[in-house]
Amino acid sequence: MTIVKDLAKMIDHSILQPSHTDEDLLKQCEVALKYDVASVCVKPYAVRTAVEKLRGSSVKVGCVIGFPHGNSSTVVKVFEAEQACRDGATEIDMVINIGKALGGDWDYVENEIKSVADMCHRNNAIVKVIFETDFVTKTEDKIRLCEICTRVGADFVKTSTGYGFVKQPNGDYNYKGATLSDVELMRKYSGPSVQVKCAGGVRTLDDLLKMKAAGATRSGATATETILTEAIKRFGI
Repeated sequence: MTIVKDLAKMIDHSILQPSHTDEDLLKQCEVALKYDVASVCVKPYAVRTAVEKLRGSSVKVGCVIGFPHGNSSTVVKVFEAEQACRDGATEIDMVINIGKALGGDWDYVENEIKSVADMCHRNNAIVKVIFETDFVTKTEDKIRLCEICTRVGADFVKTSTGYGFVKQPNGDYNYKGATLSDVELMRKYSGPSVQVKCAGGVRTLDDLLKMKAAGATRSGATATETILTEAIKRFGI
């Protein structure tokens, strides 16, 4: 596999903007096909359309659950993930209950992640657990989440949604998204069977290369064309 193909197979092409229409969904699936990325990551209602559009290709269909703030009850997250699997998704990106993690209710957090992971695995899907590191900022909490994800058999730990907007000192709302230090921490404290996905703010080829070097094997991206066009220029096809 060439460097460019290897990088393309790191990318989960995100099609998650609230304003995306069905036409936008199909156009973005075309981008995923053009560059033969790892997967598209879509909203729950869009799974069937994406599966049909990508049928026969090597691009997988992933679906977000409890997105973006993780506030659905456990039973609803399990149902939402099960429905996505029925519709053809083979990768599930779930957001943890952020408030429960910040409040230290680790039994709840572990039960929720395990419930979704077990259901996904019964349906031959993998699960990526989104910590939302713009909200979960304490190192000890991130380490605890890595340990939980390892214990319950999650396939990936994931930094962010890209929608974890935090009020800034100037009053604006913005997010950091994936950081190298978080990716390194997640790689260090997750078991060897758990992979790391970065997401949020990975917009250039150099961003992706740095995340790869830090231990990420997948990356969410909306700037897929920009990243891979630059990769082709730099490394050749």
